[in-house]
Amino acid sequence: MDARFWDEKYSGTEQVWSGEPNGVLVVEVTGMPPGRALDLGCGEGGDAIWLARQGWRVTGVDVSRVALERAAARAASLGLEVEWAQADLTAEAPPAGPYDLVSAHYFPLLRQDGHAALRRLLDTVAPGGTLLVASHDLAEVPADHGHGHGFDPHAFYEPHEIAMLLGDGWTIEVDETRPRVSPAPPGTQHTRDTVMRARRRR
Repeated sequence: MDARFWDEKYSGTEQVWSGEPNGVLVVEVTGMPPGRALDLGCGEGGDAIWLARQGWRVTGVDVSRVALERAAARAASLGLEVEWAQADLTAEAPPAGPYDLVSAHYFPLLRQDGHAALRRLLDTVAPGGTLLVASHDLAEVPADHGHGHGFDPHAFYEPHEIAMLLGDGWTIEVDETRPRVSPAPPGTQHTRDTVMRARRRR
């Protein structure tokens, strides 16, 4: 994952994302008893901050130093305690678990032979914990989208693909494509999300 690309993206504007939590997160997590949560690809911290407000003990991880600085500043301004960690999760281990919730919304994890990076992330989910993954419906994404800057969304794990790789130690609770809850990001036409929620049995 290219830290320079993401730092430049965040540095190019005062705010990239809305600051609001992703709608899928709110729908799927509301009502869960709070515990430890890991927010993968946390960006400017919208999801991590929402989780902290719900009583979760949150660690947000992202490849971009610029994004993490913004997230930390916003959390501090709200009087919230969130741990922030910079890591390229395609090559580095995630912050040590276990976590009761591991959440990845529109997080580009590059598909790998042997699935080493994905396995490391799955290992952070506690027994009884929840894995929540959401992505854009790739049926709406042109085949050449993002190729101009070396970013191919079709090269990353999709939620349904992760569901098929989980194995017997997991219960798949949600695996579907649904209309978006949140407005699409500016300049995009996304109307559907693919969502996978699974609970680790052991």
